[in-house]
Amino acid sequence: METKRKQSIEQFKGQTRLPKFAIPTSYDLYLKLDLTACTLSGTVQVNLNIIEHTKFLVLNVLELDVHQVWFTNSNHQTYKPCDVVVLDGEDEILVLGFDEVLSVGDGVLGIEFSGALNPHLKGLYKCTYVDGGVKKNMAVTQFEAVDARRCFPCWDEPALKATFKIRIDVPSELTALSNMPIADEKLNENIKTVYFEESPVMSTYLVGVVVGVFDHIEETTADGIKVRVYCPVGKSDKGKFALNLAVKALDIFTRYFSTPYPLPKLDMVAVPEFSAGAMENYGLITYRENILLYDDLLSSANMKQILTIVVSHEVAHHWFGNLVTMEWWSHLWLNEGFATWISYMATDIMFPEWKIWTQFLRQTADGLRMDAMEQSHPIEVEVHHARSIDEIFDDISYKKGSAVIRMLQGYLGDDMFQKSLSLYIKRYAGKNAKTEDLWCVLSEESGLQINSMMDDWTKKYGYPVISVKSKDDILEFEQSQFLSSGLCGDGLWIVPITVSIGSYIKCKTFLLEKKSQKLDISELVHSPHQNKSKFNEKNEEKCDEHFWVKVNIEQSGFYRVKYEDKLAARLRKAIESNCLSATDKFGVLDDTYALCVACEQPLSSLLSLMDVYRKELDFIVLSKLINVCYKVVEISGDAIPDLVNDLKQFFINLLLFSSEKSGWESIPGESHLNALLRGEVFLALVSFGHDKTKKEAVQRFQALLNDRNTPLLSADTRKAAYIAVLLNTSTTNRNGFESLLKLYREADTVQEKEPLLRCIASCPDPNIVLEALNFMLSEEVRDQDILYVLAGLRSEGREVAWRWLKENWDLIFSKYGAILLHQFITYILTLFCSNEKAEEIEKFFVSRVHPSFTRNLKQSIEEIRLKARWVENTRQEQSLPELAKQLALKK
Repeated sequence: METKRKQSIEQFKGQTRLPKFAIPTSYDLYLKLDLTACTLSGTVQVNLNIIEHTKFLVLNVLELDVHQVWFTNSNHQTYKPCDVVVLDGEDEILVLGFDEVLSVGDGVLGIEFSGALNPHLKGLYKCTYVDGGVKKNMAVTQFEAVDARRCFPCWDEPALKATFKIRIDVPSELTALSNMPIADEKLNENIKTVYFEESPVMSTYLVGVVVGVFDHIEETTADGIKVRVYCPVGKSDKGKFALNLAVKALDIFTRYFSTPYPLPKLDMVAVPEFSAGAMENYGLITYRENILLYDDLLSSANMKQILTIVVSHEVAHHWFGNLVTMEWWSHLWLNEGFATWISYMATDIMFPEWKIWTQFLRQTADGLRMDAMEQSHPIEVEVHHARSIDEIFDDISYKKGSAVIRMLQGYLGDDMFQKSLSLYIKRYAGKNAKTEDLWCVLSEESGLQINSMMDDWTKKYGYPVISVKSKDDILEFEQSQFLSSGLCGDGLWIVPITVSIGSYIKCKTFLLEKKSQKLDISELVHSPHQNKSKFNEKNEEKCDEHFWVKVNIEQSGFYRVKYEDKLAARLRKAIESNCLSATDKFGVLDDTYALCVACEQPLSSLLSLMDVYRKELDFIVLSKLINVCYKVVEISGDAIPDLVNDLKQFFINLLLFSSEKSGWESIPGESHLNALLRGEVFLALVSFGHDKTKKEAVQRFQALLNDRNTPLLSADTRKAAYIAVLLNTSTTNRNGFESLLKLYREADTVQEKEPLLRCIASCPDPNIVLEALNFMLSEEVRDQDILYVLAGLRSEGREVAWRWLKENWDLIFSKYGAILLHQFITYILTLFCSNEKAEEIEKFFVSRVHPSFTRNLKQSIEEIRLKARWVENTRQEQSLPELAKQLALKK
């Protein structure tokens, strides 16, 4: 009998999803928190619908002790399980075996449980804040993707939606927040019990609880929604910008989706320790402090923009994600891709002068980069293990997902797209949906077969490169899968192609549905011009003689373009003559760079193209140019070390024009984009070793040391000064490093601390780098801020960083969650450019691999091998030395 029961329990091991014997409809959750002992205990009563006769109930549990368990059916009969088996390990389930068969119908499952507050920023976790110089504990939840089970036993899958009624015992002096407004509070000496209203149906990963000490500010929307921002004590004024954004975003999305915000309140909370950037808990959005709090003096233009996009993204989730939720994690992109896309739309409505859709190209470029790797994955990705879900919160789900949506929006038109999304939200409100459900709605509304067009974009990985040739008045298009490895893929897509012929008023649009297709452009080449815009009138005359062809107008499509030599040469002329829009100049450069990485075009071709951007002043184009400069310097150090200085001089020459135009200090009334540009350009000039800029940066840094409020070093240019100081730092001259540490220790705002952390590991001296890495793991740096230090690592510190990672791996793996683990792997491993190092890394991890970072590790090793191939290819270019010297001398 015992053996038989064990075998019955064994059947539930190794399953991706829970068995559907019972479906939860509501949870009554009681939690008691002890913030001194860092423990939790509680009771959960789950109303269940038993949908088939069963002797088992199976739900999720992880790192909890289960005490009493009982089940009461609709006839008020109570059953105690004969088996209560917690399968932590790989399965993370609680199996309850009963002697009696539980009949079909409704019932209530009750469980008493206890556990520890998690120390690793997941589940219901402990974090600390400082009150009057004393460190104190608070508690916060982070349940996405599958960590609600660490807090209470539950059916922890997005499709198993239920209502939640929550009550919490907390110390009376603390504020307790959850998804819904407070219904009642009862005080018992120094403990208060906070009762929250019952929620609408939602997935377990959206349940949220925060317990701590805060100040708050609030505003009520025109629709009566109370919006609050909870800030550290004494800093509520820093929440005003985010509060204003949230109120506007609620109105924008309510109108766009023709569906009201589903809850009576929206709280946004600045949390001192948080592994991600923000989390869209239903009605209780949690944020890193630096992403919610805005300081007019200390926050950079870039942080203001990030804050705007992130707040818009999280508020948007209340429709795309919370109200309508993906059926399973395979459809995560329905949450993240759409929230990313629509956050840019909302930002553009609030700040049209930011030209944020041009900056959306950086999202597209990141998605294209990852999706050209063999270790990419489809947008709709199979998920077989709970701990592997964290790995798909990546550039494919967010960035390729949002770029494909933008492409589809461009193809269908704004009005049709909005009408379809509004219908989709109404149809699936309070429910779950799959990707094909969205395609069905879009097909219904548009009359087009959207699923047949879009399945290739979401169900398989990769995208095409479109090769373009010109013969007489015929353009020839051919598609093939683009892979950075240079290998031939076998994908075929239905591609919306847009083409400009020598002017933005001479355009063609068509669907490329086959491997190759021809387009007759004679009517465009020989037709009279109509509807001339001012841009075209000004530029047409000087560009007409160069008959240029630009495919993928405004970079609206998720594909790359490879032009034959004569068309590429004409495009270079068009860029030099300023005939192309900023987005198209960005696109030509990004595509050429990608082709160069894939060894489909030589580095000399890329450098020749970069040379025509000397007079560029547009932020998004210069930002791309700077990014490409960094990448070329990185591989040149391994491929052509003798030419690195020439290349750096060339890159300095490219950027001097824009640096002289912007200057170090902001001008009253200048644009947001100018402020962004200033920070990037001066940081690049310092990084490439421009003496005049470095000296100026060091002088301004001294001014900051003497006066923390000096106008000589704005939030936008501080990073350039910090790097300049570190480039002069070594083991024998530690002043710069010590000065940065002093600034960090004296800073009392996250806005000051983050840029300092992003720079301290950027020193060229390996000994200082090692010191910075050890400092990163000390008590002085919060776990959540580790990623900032890692992001600052440079190639000079890669060997010491890799050695340090190996020595500390066991500690790092045991201490940090998946999100932070990914940062250690990505930022350290991808500094390398050799196959030998890739093999060494593979050997080290062969016995240490884990589902939480398997894909991430493979992608990082592939990136090393791709760079190794690019390094080898670059070494073979005979013309490079001469070209590099010419470009370095050209003023």
